[in-house]
Amino acid sequence: MNPATKMNVLSGKLRRTAPMHGSSRNELVSDNTPRANGWTWPPQIFQVIAWLLYNYLAVVAFGMFIPLLPLPWNHVLYTFTGLAFLVHLLSHIAAISIDPADASVRAKKTYTGPMPLFDRTVQLHVIQDFHCYLCEVKVGPKVKHCSICNKCVSDFDHHCKWLNNCVGGRNYGYFFAAVISAAVGTGLLVAVVLFIFIQHYLDPNALRTSPQFHGVMANDTWLVFLPSAPIKTSSAGLLIVAFVTAMLSLACLVLLWHLLCFHLYLMCKGLSTYEYVKLQRQKEAKSGDTDVGNSHNLQIINKVSQNSLSSMDCEPTHIPRASPFNPDDKGPISNRLPEPICTVMEYTKKPSEKENTFHHDTQNSAEKERESGTSTSRSWKPDAGDELQSESVKSAESVPEVQDHLGSLVMTPDDT
Repeated sequence: MNPATKMNVLSGKLRRTAPMHGSSRNELVSDNTPRANGWTWPPQIFQVIAWLLYNYLAVVAFGMFIPLLPLPWNHVLYTFTGLAFLVHLLSHIAAISIDPADASVRAKKTYTGPMPLFDRTVQLHVIQDFHCYLCEVKVGPKVKHCSICNKCVSDFDHHCKWLNNCVGGRNYGYFFAAVISAAVGTGLLVAVVLFIFIQHYLDPNALRTSPQFHGVMANDTWLVFLPSAPIKTSSAGLLIVAFVTAMLSLACLVLLWHLLCFHLYLMCKGLSTYEYVKLQRQKEAKSGDTDVGNSHNLQIINKVSQNSLSSMDCEPTHIPRASPFNPDDKGPISNRLPEPICTVMEYTKKPSEKENTFHHDTQNSAEKERESGTSTSRSWKPDAGDELQSESVKSAESVPEVQDHLGSLVMTPDDT
């Protein structure tokens, strides 16, 4: 083994770039132990935040705010809010605990040993002809190898960072139940906190119906964690906790209902999250190619127009600029006119020159006929064609040599 190969072995930079027939996971590639489920260590930060939020909202909902509601609303909110929180807890635990991997991957039970890592920057895909070259198993048609869990997931939908687990066909129902229960629970909690806020200013006695408040004389003293472990707190403390709870609940409510509506939309379309993302990326790629093509065509048109304009330049002027209507300036009129007018005159000169040439030839032929002095020329009468020709000659005589296209002023040869 040469020194370069030894360095690559030590640094671990030799990786598979594409699945190849006969490839083995024993190649020199970076490896990682596959994740069995969402309890596999280490936990993700979003998973920790989700558990902290759940515990905080459960404590303040059932220990502080719902006990302050008057009868029978406190019993109603205990029932529905408690049911929502309980369903969310059970479905959340089930979605985390279930292994969504493909049946062939679960049959191997290789979660204890390292296996090659799916690196998107190096490998475009690892499943070819229903065979995963990292898991080294045959998989189904709707299987995707998750780069985070490092295993093939059956009916892959997405990798949920809040669960620290992939969402596939085996745990999608529990994931959907967790989202619905969380959205309902946070919605009920927001309603309870808003009611506490309003009643605290309008009628605080409506919130002090518990028998423990009979021994509290001050109106700014409140009891929390009723009825089993009442703890005294101030009115400001209760409102601060209610405000923080309302902000957190509203943020969770917006995110959860957005997620719920999105998955309801995917269900109506018969798509998974992964398929939806793939379609969106394809549309963006097509629109990007269209924009690039349009910009390329626009550059070609600009180049053609610039070339056509550069071929219609006037002769450069070698005298200082003067007023185009100054009678004392005896230079050529093209030298006294600005460049834009000169460009227009290039097109008006050619027809006038042709008419002057035709007029000059006509005059020469007429002089020759008068010099001949024949009687036949005196008795000759023009026909219709000759009359049209003479009229064109007259019109040519009446056409000025140069006309200013920027105004109504007409410049005759006498002006130059």
